[in-house]
Amino acid sequence: MHRLLYFVIVSILFIVACKPGPEEKTIPAMPLSETTNLLPVLTKMTSQDSQMLNMIMGKFYPEKNADFVTIPETLADRAGLYMHKDAYQAYVSMQQKAKADGINLVIRSATRNFDYQKGIWERKWTGETILSSGINAEKAYQKSQDRAIEILKYSSMPGTSRHHWGTDIDLNNFNNSWFEKGEGLRIFVWLENNAHLYGFCRPYTAKGSMRPDGYNEEKWHWSYMPLSQKLTDTAERYLENAMITGFLGSEAAVDIDVVRKYVLGINKGCRH
Repeated sequence: MHRLLYFVIVSILFIVACKPGPEEKTIPAMPLSETTNLLPVLTKMTSQDSQMLNMIMGKFYPEKNADFVTIPETLADRAGLYMHKDAYQAYVSMQQKAKADGINLVIRSATRNFDYQKGIWERKWTGETILSSGINAEKAYQKSQDRAIEILKYSSMPGTSRHHWGTDIDLNNFNNSWFEKGEGLRIFVWLENNAHLYGFCRPYTAKGSMRPDGYNEEKWHWSYMPLSQKLTDTAERYLENAMITGFLGSEAAVDIDVVRKYVLGINKGCRH
């Protein structure tokens, strides 16, 4: 009964916090939800756990967070990207070694908060963005669960993305086949052989018996384990499907079991 009451309170407050005003024509900025003040009381979390859950769900602004730094344009494909400062320092060391070995690493995507991920998700949900498979999700799938599962092949629900964390980056190209020949293959082989030396791991390896659930393989996605392991463990302890709300299609989160299958559906080598 207490657990049900907790889900109801969290869901209501989160929706209220995210609801846009009548004059807003774009996705509103995501404030820190009032629910963060209730979480330590309702779940007996420590203050640190509460802060980590905030980061896990993307309820913060990296540009206003002292633990985040701007990625120079010399290391990325555009301005305005952020990483957690510890992950960034490790990446710089890795990038410099790669450059010395003739490997050119370019960050294509880094930290994305809830709002940013909501924009990506809802454009795919409404068919404004066509999926990489060539499918218009809105036209192809009428049932929320079916549409969500199709989008989840490569895109996270807001509140569940590892890109919220500041630990995860996408490198060079968003197509697996690009990493199978030429320059892409050289980059991929170098990362597979060297990234672990700098604390980076690839969470979305090929799906199979060792990783039956979660997103499809992403050869471009790398995670800084010294931080992401702690966040993954916190998500496993405290993140609930009923917390995943505040965007189109969120009603599918519980039925899909998005926390267990997607947030936790990663390469086991990135857990320990």
